[in-house]
Amino acid sequence: MKRQQDLSSPRSARRLGVAVDPDAFGSFAESIANFIGTARFLVYQTAFISIWILHNTLAPDPLIFDPWSRGFTLLTLVLSIQAAYAAPLILLAQNRQERRDRVAAEIDREVAERTQSDTEFLAREIVSVRVSLSDMVTGESFDERIERLTDVVESLSRQFESFVATEAAATSSTTDDTSSTVADAN
Repeated sequence: MKRQQDLSSPRSARRLGVAVDPDAFGSFAESIANFIGTARFLVYQTAFISIWILHNTLAPDPLIFDPWSRGFTLLTLVLSIQAAYAAPLILLAQNRQERRDRVAAEIDREVAERTQSDTEFLAREIVSVRVSLSDMVTGESFDERIERLTDVVESLSRQFESFVATEAAATSSTTDDTSSTVADAN
């Protein structure tokens, strides 16, 4: 047996000439599985089996196709074939649903991660705004600072006035002493 020249890709599976679209077949399998899992299907199947049994037990001999004497062999065969096809179709539908659930879970996880990172970013921004607002002067604190500044200016002006008054008194006494000394010298 010759090996393929291109070993970079796996060998394709040999098919018997039947090409099946997996998505189309999967949706078909899901529709069958969804129908089999309903109460309507159970009612239809019960009615079908009841009619089958009634026909084959009560009908005249020429119309009986699955006699009770053979144990309803044909009915057993039909139900076995139904079960043989129903089980793989249900499993196929479950596998497709699991894949969809896995993809949805991955998307939900990604959305949750983005939401968490956005929330953390917003929390950091709120903290930075709070910090910057705590350093900011508000109207009340501004009024308090102006009042303190006014009190300091008034205190300084009183000290300046008292300083000016003491300097004026000292200058006038010095001037009086100097003028009396000058008058004495003359």
